[in-house]
Amino acid sequence: MATDERVNEDSRGRHETFEEKLDRNWNELLQELRVMQTGAQIITAFLMTLPFQSTFQDLAPYQVGLYIGLLVLAALLTGLILTPVAIHRRLFGLHLKDATVAHGHRIVKIAVLGIGLLATGCVAFIVDVIAGDVLALAIGGGVLLVMLFLLWILPHVLQRGLSNSGPGTDD
Repeated sequence: MATDERVNEDSRGRHETFEEKLDRNWNELLQELRVMQTGAQIITAFLMTLPFQSTFQDLAPYQVGLYIGLLVLAALLTGLILTPVAIHRRLFGLHLKDATVAHGHRIVKIAVLGIGLLATGCVAFIVDVIAGDVLALAIGGGVLLVMLFLLWILPHVLQRGLSNSGPGTDD
């Protein structure tokens, strides 16, 4: 390919066409989805086995409600994580990879926060069952704050810091 066709170059010397950049971004999104899918599947499998435990019948009605909410959230997150693949399959061959990557990017951001919320809810649920609702609220609240920091605040702070330090983003 001639060098004049290389339209995208960043400060680190990456030379790629717009299509190559889209392919790279799509592949990076798929890697992130694979990591999230594994975590979501493990949590979903854990939640799906709980009703078959003999002590499940001992749960208080609000605990059953929390369990059902977590189970539904886990199922919806599984669907959400599969959505970029479904979009890609539907738009494949229509030369709409830029839209596919953009939608996939938005979905991954939502899924990351959803998995953080699901993990937080599972911690609160388990602590509630084994130690009571007061400790569950305290520990669940702490986990929620840490998750919000790690999955929302820290990435924004890092992005702002890197944006202020000059060019060189890897998108």
